[in-house]
Amino acid sequence: MRREKAIKNVITALISNIIVLLFGFITQKIFIITLGDEYLGLNSLLTNVVSMLAIVELGVGSAIIYNLYEPIAKKDSKTITSLLSFYRKTYNLVAIIIFILGLLLLPFLKYFVTTTLDVNIYLIFMLFVIDVICSYLLSYKRSILQADQRSYIINIVHILYVIILNSSLIGILFLTKNYILYLIIKCLCRFLENFIILIIANKEYPYIKEKANKLDKKIYKSIIQKVKGLFFHKIGSFVVLGTDNIIISKYLGNIMVAFYSNYYLIINAASTLLSQIFVALTASVGNLLVEKNDEKSYSLFKNIMFFDFWIYSFSAIGIFICMNSFISLWVGAERLLPITVLLVLVINYYMMGMRSSLGVYKDAAGIFYEDRFIPIIESIVNIVASIILVKYFGLLGVFLGTMLSSFVVALFGLPYFVYKKVFKKNMLDYYLLYFKYIILTFIIGGFTYLIFKLIIKYLVIKNYLLIFIIGFILVCIIPNLVYLIIFHNKNEFKYFFDIFKNILNKIKKFRRSKNEN
Repeated sequence: MRREKAIKNVITALISNIIVLLFGFITQKIFIITLGDEYLGLNSLLTNVVSMLAIVELGVGSAIIYNLYEPIAKKDSKTITSLLSFYRKTYNLVAIIIFILGLLLLPFLKYFVTTTLDVNIYLIFMLFVIDVICSYLLSYKRSILQADQRSYIINIVHILYVIILNSSLIGILFLTKNYILYLIIKCLCRFLENFIILIIANKEYPYIKEKANKLDKKIYKSIIQKVKGLFFHKIGSFVVLGTDNIIISKYLGNIMVAFYSNYYLIINAASTLLSQIFVALTASVGNLLVEKNDEKSYSLFKNIMFFDFWIYSFSAIGIFICMNSFISLWVGAERLLPITVLLVLVINYYMMGMRSSLGVYKDAAGIFYEDRFIPIIESIVNIVASIILVKYFGLLGVFLGTMLSSFVVALFGLPYFVYKKVFKKNMLDYYLLYFKYIILTFIIGGFTYLIFKLIIKYLVIKNYLLIFIIGFILVCIIPNLVYLIIFHNKNEFKYFFDIFKNILNKIKKFRRSKNEN
């Protein structure tokens, strides 16, 4: 049952994010055509500024989901109802605080938002704030679906949301070219998605509508402790992921933010797409950890880390080789960034991705407080290095700062606490695996890129579509074929191959039963 739910969650997450990616390309292209690069830069910048307000949430959602694993396994409806009631009150308070902070930020907008557009920046900013608030209102009941390994329900609703939202936005852009109306539609659709999930949760778990008892003091203390740790993670996450556009805007201008946002859309889409697989696995791992079988947990971890390496290695190589030809086809070659910038962006993407397997166990085990200072160190390194390096290397310097800070978490933070608390093993085992996978990625990536450049040069190909197709074919064949040859006899590969065979067998059985009927 655990594996079947995980498979459903992963498949629906992949479908959901592919749809998000496709609509994202279409909507952003139309956004550029109808409103222009300056508006795109402003939109990306304010998205980052407003993400700062999400720090107020303090990670309560993650702490609640962790505390739901055990009562769901034990079918303890009273504890579940108490947790959801606490969650609702907390999120209502978060929404109020975010609105107040948004108002307090208005006088300071002029210091970090520079634009030549003739727009009401204060109204636009408050619409961004309202959009964040809508993401919290009525969203608390989705946690029971996530903790019960039923994220596939949320994913299906999100697919409908993405289709309705983007279809509406595309229509608004073509018919009115009105940026304000564009933002209002986003707020309304966000609220509607949460409302639908709330209705589904009430139907699937009728007891959560009953009056809740006061939250148990032991659980309350556990949540508070984890929230204290998650607060530091929220700050670290914002500084590492949310300050790049602010620094770029301040030192290099809004147009550069717009150019980078095209690359960011693709890299973030790939990251979000793949991260959903690991998010879908978290509840299953949390359910497994309740059994307290360390060897079984570690064996599963090695399988997940192998999968982590394969998909992020393959996708990183693909992004590096295919990105510039795709950007040229999509929004124009005049919006290309230097190849060195792309290389550092891809390294950052790969390093963040290689954290995923550890992140699954960290979240499932509720390790939020113990490593609270790691993200602070990471964020300090990031912002200081980025500000210093942007003065010497321009745009490249911003991302070099992010790359330097990533080493803090990848090499010291996550592995130390997961191996110490969950597996009770020596970190050397992790480092041997980690560096083996990284070295292999760089060797195969370099080899694939060399073959790609030789073909383009030898055949004197200048057509962007043809360059993209050649790159895509090479990326699909070379890395996957090499990894298949290297790992086909390994237990990790056999584990996922068995899952794949089981899925195919179930599809065959389903078709057979359908034909018989």
